[in-house]
Amino acid sequence: MTATTIQAGTMAKALLITGTDTEVGKTIVTATLAAYWQTYRQPQRLGLMKPIQSGVGDREYYQQYFALDQTLETYNPLFFEAPLAPPLAADLAGQTIDLGAVWRPLTQLLAERDFVLIEALGGLGSPVTHELTVADLAAQWRLPTLLVVPVKLGAIAQTVANVALARQNQVPLKGIVLNCLSAEAEANVEQWAPVALLESLTQVPILGVIPPISDSTSLSSLAQAAGHLELSAILPAQT
Repeated sequence: MTATTIQAGTMAKALLITGTDTEVGKTIVTATLAAYWQTYRQPQRLGLMKPIQSGVGDREYYQQYFALDQTLETYNPLFFEAPLAPPLAADLAGQTIDLGAVWRPLTQLLAERDFVLIEALGGLGSPVTHELTVADLAAQWRLPTLLVVPVKLGAIAQTVANVALARQNQVPLKGIVLNCLSAEAEANVEQWAPVALLESLTQVPILGVIPPISDSTSLSSLAQAAGHLELSAILPAQT
């Protein structure tokens, strides 16, 4: 599936949430945006997708806490039991990764919904197949992309490296969200991930800093956390 198969403007209704690595807060950022939409953007219809999942986790969370009237196939088109990189999990299961099986339900969601949030697997450099990374897929499918960076020591170098990867692959990067995984991280944002320095080094806008969220099952807490983001730069204008 290449960019030439995509009609101009189709992906304006989608947002890919990726990160610098695994366990950086992609699910929390996705859930924060979804909870905000569910709270303040009804009756506009939202879609949620985890295109490929290895091991139990995100699709189960989305199905349980977000009532979006979606089938399992549209929440998660490809699933592998082993919690490994998808090409390795597929090899272990004796299967291959068919990206057409992701593309078809994605186009279905885009046709039916006003906006679709897509949580990527792993990080921007994580393999989707033996030949393609998340960055490759984002570029080929022209997916507007949000990069989640965990606030910690090393965040500056990780951010610079991932933005360079996005730029090299011509990923349509909308901006960066900093995610505080703990109270310590929140207290050290200016030391570990200073906004002005990151924007100077990358020339990419920081679109907010998510504070620690104690209860990821509370849609009101998640929606409130969205207030820390520049939503006008992330979500489409309300109609």
